[in-house]
Amino acid sequence: MPRPRFSFSISATDGKARTGVIEMQRGDIHTPAFMPVGTAATVKAMRPAEVRATGADIILGNTYHLMLRPGAERIARLGGLHDFMGWERPILTDSGGYQVMSLSALTKMSEEGVAFSSHIDGSRHLLTPERSMEIQRLLGSDIVMAFDECTKNGATRDEAAVSMERSMRWAARSRQGFDDGAEHAAGAALFGIQQGALDEELRRISAQKLIEIGFDAYAVGGLAVGEGQEAMFATLDFAPGMLPADRPRYLMGVGKPDDIVGAVERGIDMFDCVLPTRSGRNGQAFTWNGPLNIRNARFAEDQEPLDAGCTCPVCATWSRAYLHHLVKAGEILGAMLMTQHNISFYQALMAAIRESIAEGRFADFARDFRARYGKGSA
Repeated sequence: MPRPRFSFSISATDGKARTGVIEMQRGDIHTPAFMPVGTAATVKAMRPAEVRATGADIILGNTYHLMLRPGAERIARLGGLHDFMGWERPILTDSGGYQVMSLSALTKMSEEGVAFSSHIDGSRHLLTPERSMEIQRLLGSDIVMAFDECTKNGATRDEAAVSMERSMRWAARSRQGFDDGAEHAAGAALFGIQQGALDEELRRISAQKLIEIGFDAYAVGGLAVGEGQEAMFATLDFAPGMLPADRPRYLMGVGKPDDIVGAVERGIDMFDCVLPTRSGRNGQAFTWNGPLNIRNARFAEDQEPLDAGCTCPVCATWSRAYLHHLVKAGEILGAMLMTQHNISFYQALMAAIRESIAEGRFADFARDFRARYGKGSA
């Protein structure tokens, strides 16, 4: 029996928290899910098989970076992103809009799209909703994100309204562009992105417009851009509930472990963030007792594992002292092992969240997690 293009079933709820399964042609995604970020066709410092072994069902690729290097057309000629990087399971690609705004020099935005200079070689490019859909199709993405404008933190309400309305017009063009190329991407799904900054009414208008256009699922965009956890949670108290309850809800760019737990409490199903990989390369480990900086001198002769409660291969094999040495010496293996542990921790956290929701004890899990994690490890 052929697998579905895209379907979502909720198996249990506990308050606003949900656990379920997204079924796609390249495999199931168990929710709540954390997607490791594979910006440039690689989850930095990890091989695909290692990423999968942590429990990751899906990874994220980046339209902006891949269109610039090595190029979407080249990846397509080489068989698509899955074959290119050796990852057989689902891949979500972001639309490129956020990176255009944050990384590019000489950016000029218009109703057509965004003209920008490459951060690599200064070459000029135009990214439009239609071109974003084409690039993601060439990459062979399983989950395609609509092209949007990420409203800057601190924008006035009028600025946020203008930005949101433009994103909604781009969402309609993304839908049309996706549909125009659907015959070449038969297994793909398209997600719309809610915008509106921290404003409840703008978020409501955005959600209504997205639902009218119609998407396979919906993301909450424009958060985790510097507004702080309290403001983010205040927005998540109302924003997810504006989106269809029978579709996955994806909070883009989040986040720290305690961000994830709080967002699940508010009805979010999918997450991505560079923190576990970036922090690993910089010597920070996430543990059940809070983050620790392995560079600290107190770990130089510490023979304990990074986290006594972790069952990953790193904690089963190497000591804090050895990891301290590797990181202080700038050894590549240090970045590899720290990253492997962090991705393993994030996936273990998601598995524990799913189990607690299924058993109807998520509120207790969240309370106990915060009490323990909040102590910190230094």
